[in-house]
Amino acid sequence: MDRASIETLSKNGMAYRLVDCVLEETDLSRLALDGWVFEACNVKQANFTGAKLSATVWSSCKGGLADFTGCDLSESRLEACDFNNSSFRGTTLTGALFERCKLTGANLSEAKTLNLSFNETRMADARLPGLSFRKSRLNGLDFQMADLRKCDFRDAVFQDCSLRDANLVDCRFEGADLRGADLGGIRLLNAKQFKGATISRDQAGQLLAELGLKVR
Repeated sequence: MDRASIETLSKNGMAYRLVDCVLEETDLSRLALDGWVFEACNVKQANFTGAKLSATVWSSCKGGLADFTGCDLSESRLEACDFNNSSFRGTTLTGALFERCKLTGANLSEAKTLNLSFNETRMADARLPGLSFRKSRLNGLDFQMADLRKCDFRDAVFQDCSLRDANLVDCRFEGADLRGADLGGIRLLNAKQFKGATISRDQAGQLLAELGLKVR
């Protein structure tokens, strides 16, 4: 399908379900597609800049390098999708859910993220500065080498997660339970940010080893 076909459907004011649709490199910017369902669609390098996509459902879609800059994905559900290296810069993600997705290298800078949820999602090398995960239960999230500067993890519970080699400058972890997180490669440049967090004995030894200290 091309832009003209999608635009014609969008003018009907109805929400459509697209299955196995090929929209690779298609310009869908600024279209109103609220409530649409995209199932097993190819949206690689598609341009959704400024599009209205609230309450949409994305299932098993391939969208590497897709551009969602400044669009509205509020209350949307994204399941088992591959959005590696995609841009969600400035995107409204209020109430959205990413479930079993691949967001390696994705850019969520300046996104609006109130009540945004992730579950079993890979975000290695992603840019997530300033996101709030406060009081969240984080399950199966891979933040390896991600940019997490100024993220808020206060009172969050980590389960089967990885923070290995992530950028944690100015993050907050007060009250967080980090026992279910891989803390490999983390340097305690500012130990105060972990004040009040819970870690295991093994993790404590690992962090001290990063400082060159030996635990006996």
